[in-house]
Amino acid sequence: MEAGGLPLELWRMILAYLHLPDLGRCSLVCRAWYELILSLDSTRWRQLCLGCTKCRHPNWPNQPDVEPESWREAFKQHYLASKTWTKNALDLESSVCFSLFRRRRERRTLSVGPGHEFDSLGSALAMASLYDRIVLFPGVYEEQGEIVLKVPVEIVGHGKLGEVALLASIDQHCSTTRLCNLVFMPAWFSPFMYKTTAGHVQFDNCNFENGHIQVRGPGTCQVKFCTFKNTHVFLHNVPLCVLENCEFVGSENNSVTVEGHPSADKNWAYKYLLGLIKSTPTFLPTEDSDFLMSLDLESRDQAWSPQTCDIVIEGSQSPTSAASSSPKPASKVGSQEAEVGSDGERGAQTPDSSDGGLSPSGEDEDEDQLMYRLSYQVQGPRPVLGGSFLGPPLPGASIQLPSCLVLNSLQQELQKDKEAMALANSVQGCLIRKCLFRDGKGGVFVCSYGRAKMEGNIFRNLTYAVRCIHNSKIVMLRNDIYRCRASGIFLRLEGGGLIAGNNIYHNAEAGVDIRKKSNPLILCNQIHHGLRSGIVVLGNGKGIIRNNQIFSNKEAGIYILYHGNPVVSGNHIFKGRAAGIAVNENGKGLITASGLYVQSSEALHVITNVIHANGDRGITVAQSSQLTRVANNSISCNQQSGVKVEAQCKVELRGNGIYDNRGQGIITKGDSTIVIENDIIGNRGSGLQLLPRSDTKVIKNRIHSFRAYGITVQGRAKALVQENIIFQGKTNKTIFQQISNNRECVMQNNKFLVFKKKSDTWRLVNPPARPHLENSLRRPSAAHNGQKVTAMATRITARVEGGYHSNRSVFCTIL
Repeated sequence: MEAGGLPLELWRMILAYLHLPDLGRCSLVCRAWYELILSLDSTRWRQLCLGCTKCRHPNWPNQPDVEPESWREAFKQHYLASKTWTKNALDLESSVCFSLFRRRRERRTLSVGPGHEFDSLGSALAMASLYDRIVLFPGVYEEQGEIVLKVPVEIVGHGKLGEVALLASIDQHCSTTRLCNLVFMPAWFSPFMYKTTAGHVQFDNCNFENGHIQVRGPGTCQVKFCTFKNTHVFLHNVPLCVLENCEFVGSENNSVTVEGHPSADKNWAYKYLLGLIKSTPTFLPTEDSDFLMSLDLESRDQAWSPQTCDIVIEGSQSPTSAASSSPKPASKVGSQEAEVGSDGERGAQTPDSSDGGLSPSGEDEDEDQLMYRLSYQVQGPRPVLGGSFLGPPLPGASIQLPSCLVLNSLQQELQKDKEAMALANSVQGCLIRKCLFRDGKGGVFVCSYGRAKMEGNIFRNLTYAVRCIHNSKIVMLRNDIYRCRASGIFLRLEGGGLIAGNNIYHNAEAGVDIRKKSNPLILCNQIHHGLRSGIVVLGNGKGIIRNNQIFSNKEAGIYILYHGNPVVSGNHIFKGRAAGIAVNENGKGLITASGLYVQSSEALHVITNVIHANGDRGITVAQSSQLTRVANNSISCNQQSGVKVEAQCKVELRGNGIYDNRGQGIITKGDSTIVIENDIIGNRGSGLQLLPRSDTKVIKNRIHSFRAYGITVQGRAKALVQENIIFQGKTNKTIFQQISNNRECVMQNNKFLVFKKKSDTWRLVNPPARPHLENSLRRPSAAHNGQKVTAMATRITARVEGGYHSNRSVFCTIL
């Protein structure tokens, strides 16, 4: 810098003494001076911003200790606030000449207070013209009648906030008004401190105590840096209102009520507010989108019927030797079933250890073209769930293990879900951001088709944070909700919207409570350390619950009951004291992603669940030092194995139906696995695959594979295979395959079955296809066998032997 040859640091010290007009003039000298003025951000600009009596800290009230990115920009926004309330408004009073010669009249400043021009606000307003400025000097001003604002004016308190108190009831009938640096209290005759029905009102740096504020559409409002103490803000049918950097304290009811569908009529300020919102940095990547879209899960539903698959079994080749030729022709029509042998010889070594599905050519093969037919009725999702909410997994819901412990970020989820992105970027009704709600009854209440968006707020020490009812929609992004005395977020009567990226914790009831046909999208939240459940869905509530971290709650991570019917996928549920997902009392739902992932040191019971159409395995037992019992579950149509048991795990599988999975039915490395009385039918890989160093008992099961072996034994696996019925699959595969030098596999009293002609069909009738859900019902059902299935509630529960443990997880992760 050439000015006088002084060092840059010295110039900054000199310029730090200049006032705002002088700084502006200096910035116009040249490019070097302009950049020098900008470099004063942390010095002079900071002093100007904090020294302004009508300005609060830019990050008040939530982060007053955090400096803004630019003090100059923060001061600029404070300074421009006194200008923007008239932006795009109608022209000021014009002359009587032609419109070509219209001119703006200069604003007057009217002083109110002892020793000044006027002694009351009412007398000053009687003399005010368009856009005049009324300055109230320190004192208490009590108006005995209602004040009606008929012309646009600016009312400003002089001095520090708190020195000017206004006890009045103001009714705005003009197009725009600004009020700044005032303390509002209700007049003796009305609890309403301010009302407007059509115009735009801007509140800056004001306090409101013990009263009400009401704005009705097409009226709008912009409120910044204000405190509301036991004050209720009513917003009725507003097309757009903005509440920013405000504090709501000690409410006896709701702090903010947003009621009614946004008005189709819009005043002059609507476009201005919309532009202001879009120009302000947001928490999310922006994208052009329509207004708030309603979520309709019914459009995602696809009916899913019980599956019946036919496999014709014919020929009489040896069950334990590889087939090298086509099946032999049938000999007698009347001979349907032939017992080929009780125990076969050891077959040739053809390892089949893939955990995933088969090759694309194998997957694309038409099942109707197979040479074998076995008819069975899968006890799948429709009988258990009532058929109201079934279909393939949502796009992008599957997560490949072992990367399952890494969840997508909110931005990633929004980028792949255009509907969620449109919701996140929509603005309609009321926008509330960077506000603090504390120490009162309620935070925000949205009702009767209302619309509200909440970003970056803190809700603490309330009875509840947000209630959304009666066809209303909310968008909640990156808020903190904690220490509520009831539920954090409560939706009922067809409420919906987007709840994403929030931190919801230490609440006395559920973090999110969904009931009575409410249907939100709950995405990428942290819901933890609740005194009860993380998310509760009941009373015909719906919703999509995806990609959340739900942990350290005292009750279930997700609790579904009384006909609750959500779609749950891709969540991490861990460190809880009860079930990861508990479904009972006629609860329903579609629970997908990578199935059920168990990692626990406790004794677990996984009983009577539908684990269907996941993008990974159905059930993975990754760590289980005590016995994990998997009983009476329907595990079907998963993209990899139905069940996988990792090394050193103790698992009992009993009474399950494991059908039509793309990999093996069961694959085990466990050192103590019991597989008893299961139907393992129609899987693309082997029915059972026993890996080296596993120790497995396979007893009284019915086993079949489409394209592989019934049972595959690899390496030095130890096994007892006893009293099973094993059906032959394709003609070029054997029924049983094991390594020839393994003598630790004991086979006793097994049946290997083939059919002698194509038209014959073998059915699972004695007993019928598992699971036998009627055996798991808590109480008897009067319905006949075909109806008992529909009455069964899906449950993913874990029962800890000996009671709850204070610091242990029951389920580590459910994906």
